[in-house]
Amino acid sequence: MPNTPEHWAALITSAHRIDTISSEQLLEDKVRNQALRLNLAGCHFDFTRQRVDGQILNELHDLARRAGMSTRRDAMFAGEKINTSENREVLHSVLRDGAPNAPDRYRQDVAQTKKLLFAAVDDIRSGNWRGFTNKAIKDVVHIGIGGSHLGPELVVNALAHLPGSENAPNIHFVANIDANDINTALLGLNPETTLFVVVSKSFGTLETQINAATARSWFLERTCNPKAIGQHFIGVTTNLEAAAQFGLEARNIFPLWDWVGGRFSLWSAVGLPIMLQIGTTAFEQLLVGAKQADEHFVNAPAEQNIPLLSALMATWNTTALNCDSLAVLSYDQRLALLPDFLQQLEMESNGKSVDRNGERLNYRTMQILWGGCGTNGQHAYHQLLHQGTSRFAADFIMVAGDSLKHKEHHQWLLANGIAQGQAMTLGHQPTSPSEQHKLVIGQHPSTSIVLDELGPIQLGCLLAIYEHKVFCQGVLWNINSFDQWGVELGKNLALPIFDQLRGDDTSNQDPATRHLIDHYRAINQS
Repeated sequence: MPNTPEHWAALITSAHRIDTISSEQLLEDKVRNQALRLNLAGCHFDFTRQRVDGQILNELHDLARRAGMSTRRDAMFAGEKINTSENREVLHSVLRDGAPNAPDRYRQDVAQTKKLLFAAVDDIRSGNWRGFTNKAIKDVVHIGIGGSHLGPELVVNALAHLPGSENAPNIHFVANIDANDINTALLGLNPETTLFVVVSKSFGTLETQINAATARSWFLERTCNPKAIGQHFIGVTTNLEAAAQFGLEARNIFPLWDWVGGRFSLWSAVGLPIMLQIGTTAFEQLLVGAKQADEHFVNAPAEQNIPLLSALMATWNTTALNCDSLAVLSYDQRLALLPDFLQQLEMESNGKSVDRNGERLNYRTMQILWGGCGTNGQHAYHQLLHQGTSRFAADFIMVAGDSLKHKEHHQWLLANGIAQGQAMTLGHQPTSPSEQHKLVIGQHPSTSIVLDELGPIQLGCLLAIYEHKVFCQGVLWNINSFDQWGVELGKNLALPIFDQLRGDDTSNQDPATRHLIDHYRAINQS
């Protein structure tokens, strides 16, 4: 098998062998099925539609042992600097008190920040936080991008139905540097009752910096009161000095830490809009669900360890079965943004071609992750999934409880989610030669995840499981899941191009880039 690590030798034969075994045969193994169905914090994980049998499971667990999985896991939770390229700890689990062996100073920092955050949230939600004209806050504009945006917006949308959300201000998210994004968010807002939350670890992220400056200008143009900025802007950052220079008051600046990566940060002050939407009590429940996932990851035996099994299946699908993509299919409209969140979490973490020692890899790592919501996709890309030629895997996310009390809607939604997984697994073999156009081969691996209800504990657990899956896959592929140097190249290349769009000399650019710059200039000079 091409592009496979040498220590996967035992799995090369197994990958060929499993291609000769139908999914129907795999699903007849009751012992296998029982071992691949697990529950945690109101979440049911069913791996039985994956293309593995008992022998392959044993080989995958052996792979994890040979990769030093438990040792590397314990090093992360203890606060060792496993992010080697940046010489940083990886301790997002401390944010939900899920790393008892981490240094006490981290837990103390988190507890102190959370106390201040919760006080601010309660003031805003109760109306005690007043703007410069003594009016309560009605709208919050959250300005961030990537890890400072995707997680909070996902959770705000997913849990907006919770009791108590009626006390929340209207929350607007701005991320894209495209002016349409912030213009749309600001449309119709009253500066007297609007609060801005600027989230940037460095307080220098280009998109956030430009959008925050635009928001500041919008506010000052309408208030002519620079002193009012302190009452209408909150900062979440590690760069306290830059935030103060922007005009933020020290009491309204909440810290981040180098030991929390952006895409793992929704549990921190980055989650301020989540707290504003659902309240501090429900946010604590979100942390409880994530902590249960942390404790499970540390303590559950390998054969019953949900993050480890998730990673083993995904790595097997990618590196051994050559699945090109992972489709995340959310059968609940409230989870429509889950694929967007997981795109950053997984692809930015494990989209690597160099191992931890700086050596080029000659095997596949992260799949392309994409997805969609509900039955909408069945009238679009599911045709390719069922009858196309691409190899892929899928995660089906469903919610058993019907919070809307529309039984028929909900049962049809779940019936379709379950059926789509069945079709991808079992396929359809026409009995008549004249109906071969109806052939659906099936045999695509998938995982079904069913939440008892879409509550903060269940969602916290689900997202933390995905976080730990990312870590496990990094160990299996021997890559650093916690840096993202590839992101920096395009950012750096944009700096001179920005000046060249404004008139600087372009002679040092390649012909294609120079042409596009010249074309822009011509359009904007006409």
